[in-house]
Amino acid sequence: MFKLNLKIALRNLWKHKGFTLINVGGLAIGMACCLMLLLYVNYEWSFDKHYKNGDKVYFAALNLKFNGKLATTMAVPNKLANAATTELPGIKSAARMSMPGGPKLYSHDQNHFKLEALSVDPDFLKILDHKFIYGNPETALAEPNNVLISASTAKKLFGDQNPMGQSITYDNKKSLKVTAVIEDLPKNQTIRFDVLQPWAFLEQENPAEKEYGWGAITCLTLFQLKENANLEATNTAIKNFVVNKEPNLKEMTYQIFLFPLAKYHLYDNFNNGKSAGGKIDQLRLFVFLAICVLLIACINYMNLSTAKSEKRAREVGVRKALGSTRNTIMGQFMIESLLLSVLAMAVAFIILEVSLPYFNNLLDISISIDYGSYQFCGLLLAIVLFTGLLAGSYPAFYLSSFIPVKVLKGFKGSSGSLSIRKTLVVVQFSLSICMIISAIVIYSQIQHLKNKPLGFDQTALAQIDLEGEWTKPEKLSLFKSELQRVGAITAATEYAGSFTRGGSITGDISWPGKPKNDVSIINYRSTGFDFAKTTGVKIVAGRDFDPKFSADTATSLLLNQTAVNTMGLKNPVGTVIHWGDNPPLKVVGVVQDYSNESLASKIQPTVYYYNIKTSQVLLLKLNPAQSLSTSVEAIKSVSSRLNPAYPIEVKMVSQGMAEKLRSEKLLSVLSNLFGGFAIFISCLGLLGLALYTAEQRSKEISIRKVLGANLSDILILLNKDFMKLVVIANLIAIPAAYILVAKWLEKYDYKISINPWPFLLALFTSVLIALITVSMQTFKVAKANAVDALKYE
Repeated sequence: MFKLNLKIALRNLWKHKGFTLINVGGLAIGMACCLMLLLYVNYEWSFDKHYKNGDKVYFAALNLKFNGKLATTMAVPNKLANAATTELPGIKSAARMSMPGGPKLYSHDQNHFKLEALSVDPDFLKILDHKFIYGNPETALAEPNNVLISASTAKKLFGDQNPMGQSITYDNKKSLKVTAVIEDLPKNQTIRFDVLQPWAFLEQENPAEKEYGWGAITCLTLFQLKENANLEATNTAIKNFVVNKEPNLKEMTYQIFLFPLAKYHLYDNFNNGKSAGGKIDQLRLFVFLAICVLLIACINYMNLSTAKSEKRAREVGVRKALGSTRNTIMGQFMIESLLLSVLAMAVAFIILEVSLPYFNNLLDISISIDYGSYQFCGLLLAIVLFTGLLAGSYPAFYLSSFIPVKVLKGFKGSSGSLSIRKTLVVVQFSLSICMIISAIVIYSQIQHLKNKPLGFDQTALAQIDLEGEWTKPEKLSLFKSELQRVGAITAATEYAGSFTRGGSITGDISWPGKPKNDVSIINYRSTGFDFAKTTGVKIVAGRDFDPKFSADTATSLLLNQTAVNTMGLKNPVGTVIHWGDNPPLKVVGVVQDYSNESLASKIQPTVYYYNIKTSQVLLLKLNPAQSLSTSVEAIKSVSSRLNPAYPIEVKMVSQGMAEKLRSEKLLSVLSNLFGGFAIFISCLGLLGLALYTAEQRSKEISIRKVLGANLSDILILLNKDFMKLVVIANLIAIPAAYILVAKWLEKYDYKISINPWPFLLALFTSVLIALITVSMQTFKVAKANAVDALKYE
């Protein structure tokens, strides 16, 4: 029987080639979109899941009291690792990691490259396993001058030579010995580096690292728990571990907890000291989108299949008259559906393979299909069965229900079946309208963040790393003077670190009138002279740091407006502030708030102090009188002449600001792309209902034409029912979309207000799309010759 049903199914699919093509095309697009989204979700989900002992590895995180709420950071005291390993029974081992500080120069012979480096404790290689090409993880980081490099780093520095035992030079100062080479890190790994060096090397370079107390948070720390260790018990033991060492920190609510490394990529947002989601929220949205697109494709198949019900009705009637049971007929239609699902999956695979490289390039990721994976094969089988059974269920039940006597006398569809198809179309368009509204709101929010006043001039602001000769004040002064002489810049100033990244915080600042229980956390940044002139930040009170005032280099401060408000200072200029063991500091100016570290979050209270020795970058205001490329080339030319050992990289601040919207842009691109496919498939479903209605009402339309109805009357008659469906879909979709986008916007401190125009635009777009889709078929029916439909009556 199965063989016979398969033969009949193949014959029917071949007989109606056009319909088969539309059905396969709709299902294939839905499947391809679903697979692509699920592959992306799986890629993001797989971050840090490849480590052998990954389920036992945790970041140490720190909760601090910040403006009345708990703020969470992954930076902790460098004393924590050794002390906790010794004193807490549940911890097997720990490893410190240096904070990311930007690429450093590494050289071998004439090869010079800026590489991302981390300094770690030797146990880092025991906690996280890596694939070694050369060397031994037990001894790779045993000595301070040892260095571990990745395969691509070895290729850059040594070409085809064996790098083991060879020397590379760090920062043109220290010779390091290559003791291990590992395979390149997978892209789905949170902790990234080109070079690993021992923590002992960091302490050699920065002797102060050994002297930091329990209050200084200077590093990241990984912990590996023992096999039988209880996470809850360990967290209870470590919560007040630091406070017990340093009771003075209790007022700051200095609480440590362990957070799983495998969850950090997806759950890196914290609210009041607790995990509050992160990228996982985006992935949930993509899973929902994948299901919606596949569901829309299945609904589309249902509508298109039943739209041709009249052509199959007599077939069903004859088969039943000859003795076929309803189950047999249902089996035939389910086999047809499953066969179409298999064909659609084959086409979807072709679409997927062709589009995957472009998708990877668009998102800068490396998704690949593992054909040998039983999980992937299981997913394909599940999608084929789900799609085939779901899409074929309604046509099978509906078409097999025909009564032989009635259909052989003349087929007339039931009003109930039409209601079900209308409901399916409403569901399709409701989902599509939700996608349209969401895409519009996401785009509007991105534009809002992109166009909101930053408070500084990013158009011609660049930065370079301070290294080599630029670490000497007299050489740096010569460099700045030379850049101004050649017309490359108009101003320059030193700055603590990358201008678009976060920096240091402290709770050890007091000001007049500060309550004893106030544990406010204040950001601090070092800078040089001409800070406001270089960045374009406005001085709203007082003045900038100025070389005319000798006190500015030791005892002066600048505050931003948020810091003034946090401290409650009515006349901030001239206020004396105390900061740790430093001599009293005097506020000489107030700068306007500006957004350089986050576009979406509130500006944090920040103090600025003059110290070019702790500054890591030089900010440059490029000359607006000439092109950016000309200025950049001039900077590179002067640098290569005065600091030849260090290849310079000029980074535009505007690029760093654009990177802050990467997550939102990704969401916007995927929403637009797959939402567009969903709308296209929905149009095919609407076309299916239009075809069905045209079949059902062909005689009615012909009679109306014979009685004198004109073309416009017939088009209005046929289209108005479909427009009702679209309006109903909007009535359902608009409130649902409002709830979704309002929830999504909650995470932004700076967000758009939800106004009516996205909903009105979605309404207009959906009506227009439906009108065009339906009119393509109804116009054809309205223009048909009435005689053809009535000649058998």
